[in-house]
Amino acid sequence: MSTRDTSVVDDPIIESRDQLVAPMQAGEKPRDAWRIGTEHEKLVYKREDFHAPSYDEDGGIRDILLSLQDFGWTPVEEGGKIIALKGEDGAISLEPAGQLELSGAPLENLHQTCAETGRHLEQVKKIGERCGVGFLGLGMWPDKSRDELPIMPKGRYDIMLKHMPTVGDLGLDMMLRTCTIQVNLDYSSEPDMVKKFRVGLALQPLATALFANSPFTEGKPNGYLSYRSHIWSDTDPHRTGMLPFVFEDGFGYERWTDYMLDVPMYFVFRDGKYIDAAGLSFRDFLNGELSVLPGEKPREGDWWDHLSTAFPEVRLKSFLEMRGADGGPWSRICALPAFWVGLLYDQTALDAAWDLVKDWSMEEREALRNSVPKLALDAPIPGGRKLRELAKEVLAISRAGLAARARLNSGGDNETGFLETLDEIVASGKVPAQRLLDRYHGEWGGDIKRIYKYSF
Repeated sequence: MSTRDTSVVDDPIIESRDQLVAPMQAGEKPRDAWRIGTEHEKLVYKREDFHAPSYDEDGGIRDILLSLQDFGWTPVEEGGKIIALKGEDGAISLEPAGQLELSGAPLENLHQTCAETGRHLEQVKKIGERCGVGFLGLGMWPDKSRDELPIMPKGRYDIMLKHMPTVGDLGLDMMLRTCTIQVNLDYSSEPDMVKKFRVGLALQPLATALFANSPFTEGKPNGYLSYRSHIWSDTDPHRTGMLPFVFEDGFGYERWTDYMLDVPMYFVFRDGKYIDAAGLSFRDFLNGELSVLPGEKPREGDWWDHLSTAFPEVRLKSFLEMRGADGGPWSRICALPAFWVGLLYDQTALDAAWDLVKDWSMEEREALRNSVPKLALDAPIPGGRKLRELAKEVLAISRAGLAARARLNSGGDNETGFLETLDEIVASGKVPAQRLLDRYHGEWGGDIKRIYKYSF
């Protein structure tokens, strides 16, 4: 989740609808300015006994952040406590229970993305040795209950933790127990955004299947391959889901703005503090009728904050976020941006991907999204086939798109090699979660603690 930029001084009051649409319009970029932003979260544990470290304990989350300053990162504070870092490689931030996230810088190609990931890996490994911590690349804590997890000192999380149980049964699990990999991508125009959004949303279940990596809850198999994905189905129906209106005629910036105005608020940030506005209406805020700030109208920064509080499978801000993948080990982090860049950043590939899914009904899209958390690549797709068969076609399109981009590294290699780990998954028919289950039932002998020796 994003960290509020407290350095913004000139923050205009919203006087017109144009200011609400402006962030999406401002995202339009010519093709040569398109960039790739990759975000990845990881679970942090103490090596001595595998507990999740608190913020304040020795060698805990605070000490990890403080130590990362040795690598040139600049601290971001809230309430006098360091809660994030900024640097040339983007930002490092905290999820609610101390999951550590790198929100990478916007980069030109996947070679740079993997170099950035490698630098981050080297840094956190060194800090891990110093602080006695390790990191897990999974979609969900495999053995921790909610009560065993710490809470980070961020005001927005206090508000969300109180609100989540009022709108769904699994929202606290989403906040406290899950991790993801995401990629943020650009568009050139409103029609380009629309097509990318539709392809991304229709094929998001495929990304979920390929990266499914959360088969355990509190030490036992949970019956799912991506329990993280299942969690989103009972988190908050007002701000999640497959968004049928995206596939309707007339979808664009204005329709997205209407959707966001209908998403209930979480908070308003004023004078360095988060004010609880959970469940209130941004439309009332526009009219100066927000009960917690009577007579005050929102500023542009409030709208930017609000845009970050919807959690559908694909999200629009001033770029498109692909949000369907479980967290994973370092070997798979670069595969997710490769998958989506190949499909969305080459016009021929984008057209071919849309041709595969454009005739699906909304009921078929929803059915696929709902079956993938349990079945992954064995989920049925329209036409009587399995998702694994579609995966082969989609990966071929993505590979062709990456080859057409012709972004080479110093050794003359293009970006297609980053798809190899996904090729292996499809060829075997086994997603990461199924391999973990094989180990759990086999060599691990049902001992979930063995996962700490395996994941990274």
